[in-house]
Amino acid sequence: MKNNKKGFTLIELLVVIAIIGLLSTLSILALNTARARARDAKRVSDVKQIQTALEMYYNDAGAYPTTAATGTPISYGTAVYLQSIPTPPTPFDFTTGICSGQPAYTYSTTGTPISSYNIQYCLGAQTGGVSAGLHTATPAGIQ
Repeated sequence: MKNNKKGFTLIELLVVIAIIGLLSTLSILALNTARARARDAKRVSDVKQIQTALEMYYNDAGAYPTTAATGTPISYGTAVYLQSIPTPPTPFDFTTGICSGQPAYTYSTTGTPISSYNIQYCLGAQTGGVSAGLHTATPAGIQ
């Protein structure tokens, strides 16, 4: 009597399903990490853009602007250096800890006339040599 088995056993099917499940879980975790790093890279890029606009403003006006808020332009006279200060990407990645309550870029100035500024921003993870946490950008650079 010849016994021809065609198909897969239940154990073989369960092993394949488990492997597929494991691979999909790992790929989703990697994708979420990549998205978080992309948001942090966007935050650093936004701050550098704001700094460039502030330096062009300073060249024309001789001082930094008194205020700068998310959604407002950086302009002097008829020159527009930044159409709109960007909003940080969401989700914020940092709902607790040192960055709690710091979702936006915060601008403050020092001196009379205004000779310096601070932009506070927060990163969820290390990005481009900048560690995770609350940071301050000044005319001297990103810290």
